[in-house]
Amino acid sequence: MRILHVVDSLEPGGMENGVVNLIRGLSPEFEGHVACLTRRGAFADRLSTPERVVALGKSRGFSPLVAWRLAMQIRRVRPALLHTHNAGPLIYASLATAWGRLCPILHGEHSQLTDDEKSPRRLAQRRRFYRAARAVHCVAPAIRDELLALGCAHPDTRVVPNGVDTARFSPGDRDAARREFQLPLGARVLGIVGRFGPHKGHRALIDALAIAAGARPSLHLLIVGAGGPLEADVRECAANSPMADRIRFTGFLPEPASAYRALDLLVIPSTNEGMANAALEAMACAIPVLANTGCGHEAVIDSGRDGLLAELRSVAELTAAVESLIAEPALLCELGERARDKVCASFSIRTMMEAYAALYRALVPPA
Repeated sequence: MRILHVVDSLEPGGMENGVVNLIRGLSPEFEGHVACLTRRGAFADRLSTPERVVALGKSRGFSPLVAWRLAMQIRRVRPALLHTHNAGPLIYASLATAWGRLCPILHGEHSQLTDDEKSPRRLAQRRRFYRAARAVHCVAPAIRDELLALGCAHPDTRVVPNGVDTARFSPGDRDAARREFQLPLGARVLGIVGRFGPHKGHRALIDALAIAAGARPSLHLLIVGAGGPLEADVRECAANSPMADRIRFTGFLPEPASAYRALDLLVIPSTNEGMANAALEAMACAIPVLANTGCGHEAVIDSGRDGLLAELRSVAELTAAVESLIAEPALLCELGERARDKVCASFSIRTMMEAYAALYRALVPPA
């Protein structure tokens, strides 16, 4: 079965990582292709068949030409199914397939809606284009529940949770990892992983570090990732922090497992998530996660047992939560061990692959 994934790009990010993992992990029964609306992105080279990734050259604003280019790519690939990821790709796929009549569409939602996406006009647009999809899947129950509450119900809305490769992401040598990133072996290390976007909370965590580290000279911060509109702003904030010498930037890491192994605690202060791949990857490495409430993490983290959920919407709240956890290293170890057990049992990449394969077969039954 030939599947054409439609994305904005394959630049490094959580959703993009999931698409690449899906294409790589499915059995040979499924042949994966990718149409990127804007540009290819670095993750295209992680695929065994990067020649199956095309970029359609979209710039800012709506482009009828890109809809036509996508239609031509569909004619060349002749997929059994289009799998769109987030709203923009669904709009172009709907137009390129005459509202799903020329090729069935499975649409995926990978994060909660932003305030802009909740405007009456944008919600009406989403409801309209959902009609072109044969089914809609969400990576977390919280996303499905939000869509339903906003009146964006599709008759066939499913939850397919993200999964993580628990062999690739596994516990390892913490001292070796800290040497790799020039961190003191005896430090307490916080981490944040992801693009530098407006909802991710990098600046808040840097400010929290400046407060918490005053009484804890061993406290350090490892910032993993690259790209996004706020990268320069975050780097400037870190450079101006009184704790600038305790902050390390890794840039983009094609193999980030060692970065997780260097941590005591992964912090996800983001106010807009679906099911963060970073959380699953850290947990698979036996690193506990501190995450914001109400952002989809409830489906993964049993707060107090294998991680912690807390209100992290202010620097004061974030500081208090970090201080309470970092003061208990034995508890962090216990949470990390249970976190590893959790993802191995319920969020493995094999479980995710089986769910998508079953969904593809259900939407495109054999001729």
